[in-house]
Amino acid sequence: MQSILLVPLLIGAFFGLAHAEEIGSVSTKFKWMGPNDKIVVEVFQDEAIPGVVCYLSRAKTGGVSGAVGVAEDTSDASIECTQIGPIALPDDIRSGKRNGEPVFKKRTSLLFKTLQVVRFYDGPRNALVYLTYSDRLIEGSPKNSVSAVVIQPWKGDPAQPAGE
Repeated sequence: MQSILLVPLLIGAFFGLAHAEEIGSVSTKFKWMGPNDKIVVEVFQDEAIPGVVCYLSRAKTGGVSGAVGVAEDTSDASIECTQIGPIALPDDIRSGKRNGEPVFKKRTSLLFKTLQVVRFYDGPRNALVYLTYSDRLIEGSPKNSVSAVVIQPWKGDPAQPAGE
């Protein structure tokens, strides 16, 4: 059973997807048996762009089915990303060749549903755009959230010329 649980982690590591760290949670619905339904707040860093961090809030289903990992979480999620250090964009991101690249993926049901975050580069505005959405094997959800990070010079970054 443990090897089955390790598969999503190994797939994420193989494809270079970020791993999220839980910051906290709040209960939204009391359950008599098992954990309550809740909203979880997680943080992850874009592996390809170390100067960016994203905060993701998402629904997590509780109860007995949630406790054993067979519940399907709703598609409700929100994202906010921010610059936390100097950003040096790789050429393939700056050129748009990696637009729509997945940077985060989390399973939200036993087999068929995932919550994803993909990255786009908006060259004319020098911004990174992060989109979170839920997909399902048969039918996804139109619920989504977007966050933009305008790339700014970072104080003390030796790559930035003086006066910028």
